[in-house]
Amino acid sequence: MANANNGNNSNNKVWLITGASRGFGALIARDALARGDAVVATARDPQTVIDALGQHPQLLALKLDVRHEAQAIGVAQRALERFGRIDVLVNNAGYGLLGAVEEANSEEVRALFDTNVFGLLNVSRAVLPLMRRQGSGHLVNLSSVGGYRSYAGWGIYCASKFAVEALSEAQAMELAPLGIHVTAVEPGYFRTDFLDAASLVSTRNRIDAYAETVGAMRAHAAGVNHRQPGDPQKLAKAVLTLVDSAAPPLRLQLGSDTVAGVREKNRAVEAEMAEWLALAISTDHDDVAAAVKA
Repeated sequence: MANANNGNNSNNKVWLITGASRGFGALIARDALARGDAVVATARDPQTVIDALGQHPQLLALKLDVRHEAQAIGVAQRALERFGRIDVLVNNAGYGLLGAVEEANSEEVRALFDTNVFGLLNVSRAVLPLMRRQGSGHLVNLSSVGGYRSYAGWGIYCASKFAVEALSEAQAMELAPLGIHVTAVEPGYFRTDFLDAASLVSTRNRIDAYAETVGAMRAHAAGVNHRQPGDPQKLAKAVLTLVDSAAPPLRLQLGSDTVAGVREKNRAVEAEMAEWLALAISTDHDDVAAAVKA
């Protein structure tokens, strides 16, 4: 078994990163290796990981299609054999679907959830037994600003990320007593290839009635591609800072657009709840209402 701590830092970590051949996954892997950490970097074709990151003694590039749980279990075992543990799991593999909710057919929806949600669950189930035995670890689930608020044209994609947020929130409660942290990372628009065809699928069906909403979003996405405000290299460094924290947050908003979007939604929810508060609390049983008044 190789020693993962042969760098200068005795606290070097062992990472398992899915979707590590490009985008956020590759950048996080690169920065982790650069500081002396060990990285198990996965992709459907592991050669693409080598092409992106080069050869490195602390890099183990493995084949993984997150949709297949048996592959995920095999990857976790290989990581354990090579490095002895897994300290950080970055569930990064995923893609987007742009189109109105009605425009998305059942095959498109299932395919998206197979990767973005069920794939994340497959890998998490493969890794968590190791972390529980260690009594330590950190699940970093790549969500999105779209995991906190939804947008016209992104309903199905946001639904998958809302699922990631719900899973993360529950697991944070379940795993905290076991010494394992969970964080949902919520990037906004970052200057990656997310809006390229390699990472974004558009629904085959187009309905004219949605031209003013979803059609406008398609035009916006095309126009902002590679001009997004977020710097992916800064995000990678932020994730390293996150996993080094002794008390990491449940949610980490990355990007000024995400911060603005979260604040806007919070204000809107509070305002709407205040407007409908009398009706909202009128549905309690009378004995409950009486106790509250008392």
